[in-house]
Amino acid sequence: MKFKLTSIAAAIILSPATFAADMEDIERLTVKGKYLSVNQSNSIKSPTPIIDVPQSLSIITAEEITARGITSIGQIIDYAPGVNTSQGEGHRDSVVFRGVRSTADFYLDGNRDDVQYYRALYNVEQVEILRGPNALLFGRGGTGGILNRVSKKAKTSDKFVNYNVSANTFGAYNLQLDTNVDTGDKSALRINAMYESLDNHRDFFYGDRYGFNPTARFELSDDTIVDVSYEYIDHERFIDRGVPTANGEPVEAFEDIVFGDPENNYQTLGADVFRANVEHTFSDNLKGNFNAFYGDYDKVYSNFYAAGYNAETEQVTLDGYVDTTQRENMILSSNLVGEFETGSIGHTVIFGGEVINTKSNQDRYNPVFDSTDGDRETFNISRPLSFRGLTGTNAEGITVTADFSDLNDETHVDLDVYSFYVQDEIALSDNFDLVLGARFDSFDIEVFNADPEVLETRSRKDEEVSPRAGLVYKPQKNISIYASYSESFLPRSGEQYANINGDANALDPDTFTNQEIGVKWDFNDSMSFTAAIFENEQTSLDNDPNDPESFVEVDSDVSGFELQLQGYITDKWYITANYSNLDGENASGVELRELPENTMSVWTTYEVNEVFGFGIGATYQDESKVSTSASSPVLPSYTRVDASAYYTLSDKMRLQLNVENLTDTLYFPNAHSTHQVTVGAPINARLSLIGSF
Repeated sequence: MKFKLTSIAAAIILSPATFAADMEDIERLTVKGKYLSVNQSNSIKSPTPIIDVPQSLSIITAEEITARGITSIGQIIDYAPGVNTSQGEGHRDSVVFRGVRSTADFYLDGNRDDVQYYRALYNVEQVEILRGPNALLFGRGGTGGILNRVSKKAKTSDKFVNYNVSANTFGAYNLQLDTNVDTGDKSALRINAMYESLDNHRDFFYGDRYGFNPTARFELSDDTIVDVSYEYIDHERFIDRGVPTANGEPVEAFEDIVFGDPENNYQTLGADVFRANVEHTFSDNLKGNFNAFYGDYDKVYSNFYAAGYNAETEQVTLDGYVDTTQRENMILSSNLVGEFETGSIGHTVIFGGEVINTKSNQDRYNPVFDSTDGDRETFNISRPLSFRGLTGTNAEGITVTADFSDLNDETHVDLDVYSFYVQDEIALSDNFDLVLGARFDSFDIEVFNADPEVLETRSRKDEEVSPRAGLVYKPQKNISIYASYSESFLPRSGEQYANINGDANALDPDTFTNQEIGVKWDFNDSMSFTAAIFENEQTSLDNDPNDPESFVEVDSDVSGFELQLQGYITDKWYITANYSNLDGENASGVELRELPENTMSVWTTYEVNEVFGFGIGATYQDESKVSTSASSPVLPSYTRVDASAYYTLSDKMRLQLNVENLTDTLYFPNAHSTHQVTVGAPINARLSLIGSF
């Protein structure tokens, strides 16, 4: 069923709630949820109440992340409307925003965080998900939505030490420390640190993650605040690309088999990230923000995976590659937010600019098997496969070895982006707000292809204007009805801009448009209902198969709606529930990949008394296609039930239990391609000790 923009709908707001918080904490979190203040480096960039934002967005706070036992971006997505997870080839966060798969639309304090890895949550104040194209505030990409992490900042006039120690039934464990020291009347130092030992239900899985993030705040005057931060990141993990499919669905009998090399399926990431932010209040009506970001990343991604499966002979064909990426991102951005009136009309104007320089070197090597002199070899299926350490016995009983010696590609990229934008939130009356804005982006990329057989340099420059318009009608203070239109674009160098080979340097960027109407209704201080109906359209150029000198438009379309009810039924009973319906197809009328028609989730918590409480929830995902083709395998629908409970040991210590997949359901949440389907985790429990000094 396809929904067009012909009736009222709305946006989803996951207002923050704390499981096992006292009433003072609840009040504080409610205020944080309703107002996205400019000094939090958040996604909206203006001090606008959420109810007045003509767009779908979701927020989850650090307190709720802790209470729910959430340890990954994917677990947040499971309980958010309009989005679902993708496999990301087992080495990166990957989100499908309203049918648009992305591995690069991630931000940290509003700065682009596009390197492919799994992001930790130990130093996060809140996570914000904006749906629909977001080019006005974020530039290229953001085609279906963006995910922004707001980091924890040092706090003046405060001192605390918080800790979280947890372990799960797979054998994984996690240590987190959050400490803040008041270093003077106008300065403070905060240190967030974490260590995580990884394990799960799959054979050979291993990994550890380190994170160290000191931040400092200096209040230079009543009007000027400086925040500086450094983060050290060190990650290593096993890569699991999942199981093959047969007869149009995943092979359940293979749920325990890893189709890879236990010693050569891994990812390592080392990164140093520096951030500085200056906020200055020029007057009661004018505030400014300047931000500098530098990230230096070094990543290796090595893997083998199932590229083919023969059900009759019970044999699998392995392929693989090893990638390396060295990237430096330098981002300078600033904005001014001014509030003024022209006659009886009020204005909140945002004017900003951004300069980005990215240098990125990447290469890929394919394996060469001595038996085939190619990158593929066939093995009999067993647990484990007879292939380890680049050596094994193939399906014919012959000992084979492989070596990553075939250069697939090597490119060196230099990217310069210059942008500026302006947006005016116009209060036409007490009941009507009009939002108008546009962004200009200059995207200049140069790619040197260092493959000895090619050795060429290609370049392309795109200049795009991305408009945004919205109308908000408030029949009363607690209800808003809105309509919005926005655009975004993605250059042909792609999310990771690794190359512009072939005809890519001659093609204009893909363009995306979003139309959305909705309603937000706060019943009272503790309960709200929100909904949205929308349509996203993608237009791209491709070579005309009948005329190589001409181009044709290739379009796709996604439409749907989202609903949510959330808040406190009583002082002790909290609930959040959401539902999404999505329908998408390409120009040939074929259903898009990774686009479940129906997804829904519910989470509810109840405080039995002052020391004990519990929660239970469920997330449902409809069946979806693995690829955009008429013969694509299907991921079966599933329902996963989760639960939690806590016991307060003292004023400063809590014992918490979180259980995932309470009914031990076998499910397959996502996939990368036909024979790479993720196996969901069986029932597992995490026990945490959470407290402070």
